[in-house]
Amino acid sequence: MRICSTLPYLFSIFLSTCTFVTIAQTNGNLDESKVGQYTLPPLLVKADGSKVKNAADWEKSQRPYILKQFAENVYGRFPGKPASMHFKVIEEDNKVLKGKATRKQIRIFFGEGENSPFTTVLLYLPNISNKKVSVFMGLNFEGNHSIDIDSSILITDYWLRLNGKTDIIVRGKQNRRWPVEELINHGYGVVTAWYKDFEQDYDQGWISGLRSSLAESLSIQTAEWGAVAIWGWGMSRIMDYLETDAQVDPAKVVITGHSRLGKAALWAAANDPRFAIVVSNNSGEGGAALARRNYGETVKLINDVFPHWFIDKYKTYNDNVSLLPVDQHMLLALMAPRPLYVASATEDQWADPKGEFLSALYAGEVYGLYGKKGLGTKVMPPPDQSVGATVRYHIRTGPHDMVLFDWLEYIKFADVHFKK
Repeated sequence: MRICSTLPYLFSIFLSTCTFVTIAQTNGNLDESKVGQYTLPPLLVKADGSKVKNAADWEKSQRPYILKQFAENVYGRFPGKPASMHFKVIEEDNKVLKGKATRKQIRIFFGEGENSPFTTVLLYLPNISNKKVSVFMGLNFEGNHSIDIDSSILITDYWLRLNGKTDIIVRGKQNRRWPVEELINHGYGVVTAWYKDFEQDYDQGWISGLRSSLAESLSIQTAEWGAVAIWGWGMSRIMDYLETDAQVDPAKVVITGHSRLGKAALWAAANDPRFAIVVSNNSGEGGAALARRNYGETVKLINDVFPHWFIDKYKTYNDNVSLLPVDQHMLLALMAPRPLYVASATEDQWADPKGEFLSALYAGEVYGLYGKKGLGTKVMPPPDQSVGATVRYHIRTGPHDMVLFDWLEYIKFADVHFKK
């Protein structure tokens, strides 16, 4: 059975090719009748047994408690920015896409001087006179040059070193995942960076990544956070830059993420309230899907195959997830009261679409404290139909991917909440 499409999702340590596996190979359950019974930790019952009274009570006590539980048991710490971090716009052209957009390429340096570790940020903005722009932000899998055929997108020496040679460069390789011109036409900017600028995606990636090089300046040990956390942390550092760009409206930034980068986007948004809207695309186990549901990828399976994504404490729940003090509906609840969109795909059963739907449904309990409406239904919608209000959900026909249908739904969602 095919459980992965064109984007690497499972059982590939270097993640640049797609893997096909059988259910027997994964030992994962894809039979709904075998899910079994489970009990979720209550969202609005505090550790002392008292109930959360209102939104103020949630923000003062329960939200910090749940966030701390996720940090200590799943993702690890989420440090602040380096004191010496600085930005440099290294390229700008205000006449791209037939004059409709401006392209900027920015270096974020994570230390003093230009010999410090950095990431290169690619930013497209619609040329709208006298108006700050709302933007969609997310990390990419294959390098900035993979999101568009634009020949002026820089390819860094670091990308070339990791990939070995220049003849494998394919510009626009993942442009179906990044409909830049479509977003520009709708009045939105697009900002991205390559996730491997922060850490390579294998179990020893931390050695050459920012978890190692920034350990001293951030006062954090490498084992205190996982790769998902460093990727999410990187999104917050991009947000730091966006706050300085006079053309960007920093109050209208939509954080997005697909697959493992959807997990990272959720963890970033849980820790960083500056993100105005949160989008989880096929984020699955460790993202939007309930951990306690024995369906598709499980805590044990994800930790066995991707041991670097989460902290070691998470592995202690491999064989008894019921002991985990949190579950993913609690992570989604940390987004409240900000608009949240969760999306699944019909052929992506490994990510447990029903578990993603239920997680979004149960998170609505916290949105209710703010007078916000969640999904508004306990029934999963049919494919290619979205449901919900401040919390929204769809399951798209097709494989594990992020395609134009998804983007158009996210654009409409942002239009509503940004009142465009």
